[in-house]
Amino acid sequence: MSLSRINASAATLTKNRTEDSVVSLSGLCVTCVDGCIGMCEVGKSAYRGAEVIYPQPFGIMTTAAEKNYPVDLSHFTILGSCVGAHGIEADSDKAIFPNAKVETKIGHDKGIKAKIPIVVPGLGSTAVAKNNWEGLAIGSALSGMLLTIGENVCAMDPDSKIEKGRIVYSRDMENRVKLYKDWQQDGYGAIVVQANVEDTRLGTQEYALSKLGVEVAELKWGQGAKDIGGEVKIKDLKRAQKLKDRGYVVLPDPHNPDVIKAFEQGSFREFERHSRIGMVTEEGFMQRAEELRKAGAKYVFLKTGAYRPQDLARAVKYSSQAKIDLLTVDAAGGGTGMSPWRMMNEWGMPGVELWSLLYQYVDKLAKKGEYVPDIALAGGYTLEDQMFKGLALGAPYVKLIGMARAPLTAAMVGKTIGKRIQEGQLPVYVERFGAHAEEVFVNAPELRNKFGGDFDKIPPGAIGVYTYAARLSQGLRQIMTGNRKFTLGHITRDDIGAITKEAAEISGIPYVMDVDKEEAEKILNS
Repeated sequence: MSLSRINASAATLTKNRTEDSVVSLSGLCVTCVDGCIGMCEVGKSAYRGAEVIYPQPFGIMTTAAEKNYPVDLSHFTILGSCVGAHGIEADSDKAIFPNAKVETKIGHDKGIKAKIPIVVPGLGSTAVAKNNWEGLAIGSALSGMLLTIGENVCAMDPDSKIEKGRIVYSRDMENRVKLYKDWQQDGYGAIVVQANVEDTRLGTQEYALSKLGVEVAELKWGQGAKDIGGEVKIKDLKRAQKLKDRGYVVLPDPHNPDVIKAFEQGSFREFERHSRIGMVTEEGFMQRAEELRKAGAKYVFLKTGAYRPQDLARAVKYSSQAKIDLLTVDAAGGGTGMSPWRMMNEWGMPGVELWSLLYQYVDKLAKKGEYVPDIALAGGYTLEDQMFKGLALGAPYVKLIGMARAPLTAAMVGKTIGKRIQEGQLPVYVERFGAHAEEVFVNAPELRNKFGGDFDKIPPGAIGVYTYAARLSQGLRQIMTGNRKFTLGHITRDDIGAITKEAAEISGIPYVMDVDKEEAEKILNS
């Protein structure tokens, strides 16, 4: 059975003519008929070419891989207990789930507090991120989550000012930082600024550190969704030319007279802007980490993608040597605003395999007495059961779960519901909960009580993110309580069991039938 869907997907707005009869190897219809208008990916590529490489419609959606990986987090089960309590007194009146603590601290001095163990990885210059940043930033700040400003923001900002090749002002970057910091509560969370090759050349992080009060800078090797730099679509010729002049790879060449003529005639409607791939070296990595600290970074992070195992080993070792505060490891297929669709499905190390190797590598360093950074796992996490499994799979080193697509979904849904409330056009599915924000959003009254008149300044997208995070927080507390673990620090690898032998072999987590064998025998023989 094929693990992938080939040649037809909602992501590329393509489908097979004979949907019930498709060749598993090629994805072509069993009968490819002369006269078909080309609904499949091969057919559509015959007239739209490279446009079909990317998920569509760009700018108003996110997407994730359709591939069915042989092993995923559903191949583990959470193992509860009816005995004792860890992190709280074993008293039925005290060991209740509202008393479970989901707060955590990370960094070399444990100076970054998170109210819930989530970091939102880099959401950069894609339109879907920019158009929902207000809700995402304010909602993340209110929830006490870490939020990362992704790559290419300054250079993509039409209002930015660049002098001698260095950024000196960016309205977009300034706004993104301010929206988060203005609503940050009691010092929880942090705003993180990420950088790729172009950002580093432009001095984006130095600008954010020196001018905008940012304290956390993140080096970026890549992400789980793709093996190349970031890309976006540009609908304006002048803007495409400007980005080409700023050093980006822009396709087709917006300065070419033939290309300009074709664009003006409507032969194509969008340019592609691409970032360069980084070239990692140990010396360069150490140097850049030190440069960022000298530029004012109180904390330095690294985010790496779903690269081959030796690159994961590099990430772990270099992070140890450079005393990196947080290493985020992003597995294949999790989510993107725009990545090549086939690449997203067919490239990179999948989650369970990558995170299991990560545990092995980090544990090896720890046992040798070497410095181990705090770890975040990313790659398709959405709900509290997955969060718990990720924390357990990498315990005691994993401190945060990286989520981008799911919080962005909450922001988009919240924004849409807010708009429908304003228009008085709530769909029946939502209208049954009420007609006003404080009726529809179950956590809105809590925010109203806390902020009073300022509640009206909180956008619906932010209420959506806050409400979603509150659900995750309660759900995680309930699972922890079932495991008798009342702080995140008490979660261990034996809090989960593998329900397939393949998952057990890959992860080192015991097969569920082998769990507690010795303990059970002792009880039975006592």
